[in-house]
Amino acid sequence: MIAKISGGTDTAGLIRYLFDTKKAKDHTDPHMVASWDGFAPDPGRTDDFRAAKRLLVADLDLHVKQARRLGRAPEKHMWHCSIRAAESDRHLSDEEWADIARRVVAATGIAPEGDPDGCRWVAVRHAPDHIHIAATKVRADLRTARHWNDYLTADRELAAIEKEYGLFQVVRGDRTAAKRPTRAEQEKARRVSHDTTARERLRATVRTAVAAASTIEEFVDLLSHIDGVLVEIVHFPSGDVRGYKVAVADDAQGPIWYSGSKLAPDLSLPKIQERLASIGAQPTVQSDRRRPNPWHQATAAAERIPHHFDQPDDEASQGHLAAFGEALDALPLVSPQAIRPQLREAATSFERATRSRIHAEHHHARALRGAVRAMLREPVSNGNGAALAMFLDAAILVVIAAARWHQLRHHDQQVAAAHETLIHLQAAYNQAATAPLTTLAQRRPPQQTVDRHIRHLRQVTPHHVEQIVEDPAFGALTATFAEAEAAGHDPQQLLQQAADQRALDDADSPARVLTWRIQRLSARPAPSARARAAQGRSTVRSGSAPQLPDAVGHTPATIPTSQPPQARRR
Repeated sequence: MIAKISGGTDTAGLIRYLFDTKKAKDHTDPHMVASWDGFAPDPGRTDDFRAAKRLLVADLDLHVKQARRLGRAPEKHMWHCSIRAAESDRHLSDEEWADIARRVVAATGIAPEGDPDGCRWVAVRHAPDHIHIAATKVRADLRTARHWNDYLTADRELAAIEKEYGLFQVVRGDRTAAKRPTRAEQEKARRVSHDTTARERLRATVRTAVAAASTIEEFVDLLSHIDGVLVEIVHFPSGDVRGYKVAVADDAQGPIWYSGSKLAPDLSLPKIQERLASIGAQPTVQSDRRRPNPWHQATAAAERIPHHFDQPDDEASQGHLAAFGEALDALPLVSPQAIRPQLREAATSFERATRSRIHAEHHHARALRGAVRAMLREPVSNGNGAALAMFLDAAILVVIAAARWHQLRHHDQQVAAAHETLIHLQAAYNQAATAPLTTLAQRRPPQQTVDRHIRHLRQVTPHHVEQIVEDPAFGALTATFAEAEAAGHDPQQLLQQAADQRALDDADSPARVLTWRIQRLSARPAPSARARAAQGRSTVRSGSAPQLPDAVGHTPATIPTSQPPQARRR
């Protein structure tokens, strides 16, 4: 059920509308289902409609007129609440609608239960699926009703009603969603043959600029160079920057400006400054062939996010969600044309999952933000399809974990957004992964080598070995093992590290997960024979796991294999 609440000054006009059947063609059999005392005149059940309407208006306005003589009546004395059931709900009876109306006026403070001085109100039904509650906001003691936050209190009561009546349970928000386009904006978009409104297009553009910028100056410069977008910086009288506003340049009726906060709560200038301040200085591009691959760095940072969700620091988790949302915003800029539509849809859907009432501490996600900026600043080679598929594979797991995290905190809208994101990311991944997996499978090693790799799998992942061997991507995995071994790596050690980084229980294709992870791990320099020997002696003495380089080539302290390496580096 959804409630819409508004105020007004014309009691007679509202009552006339509620009972009208001539101008409002969709009104059928308008009649009263409940009132403040159960005895209010019902214009819908009498032969003399005008007389009954006059009596009803006079009764509703009685306390308003008394308060007005004393100068205590509010300017907008009418309170109007419409309550609509979902299309899939059964048709409720008049008695059920009456009970719902009484509960809503009590919850909102219009007529608290057991209060003889509550406001006067009536509930009118003129369609099978909804009712209207009309009330005057002056109580019998001539005080104005205390109905602050009436929308939230009505919404909470309707959520309880949905459960009790077995109705469709609406996905409710936490007041952190971006403002929806108005009906006028939607109509304007249709007139000019746009699928989305100017507000939605500008929101996506600004989010992409934030994801690509490292400083507030760069953010403004990026916006100012985007075709079709006008940007203006707003200053205080002192000359200090107050904010910014954007508009569509080709608007025939002249530019309609939107401040950042009108686009989304996290797009105000202070919020953007807070995020960009957490990035830090970006390293200069090196010529060293062994410099860290930004795609691998971004994938490694994304893989650590589900682990952060398991920690008690909700503010840090919210910061990682915001940074991951920026990564999705930036991804279409560096991806093949064919999958950009799916990636844009994924970014648009996940935007809702990046915010909640929990304050985000952005400095925790510095690694992912830095890697994403590095991805944007280096050209993507034609053969980088594997790196893109690798990142998307990790991104899918992040979205699954984000949905679980939000669900535990009852963030219903964010859960729905994550589920929708998953559909688009999976479609993009399937497109991106096909070519590199096919190429790898064509380099499948001889069966003798494959059998040796299967023995490694039985030792490291005994519970998943059968699923991995039967996976269509198993050929690509064996080729990845063989190439890593040829580069000087120990396949079993790489497999152990890949398996330790994340459980394979929730992976649709564990062979693909291991393929991308081992490919990323094997891109690092292989340890020398002396280092491997020392590593082996240390393992025998301590009984702990082998030490392997982390994402940036450093060697972490020796730790048990039961813990993810990322957990120990934080």
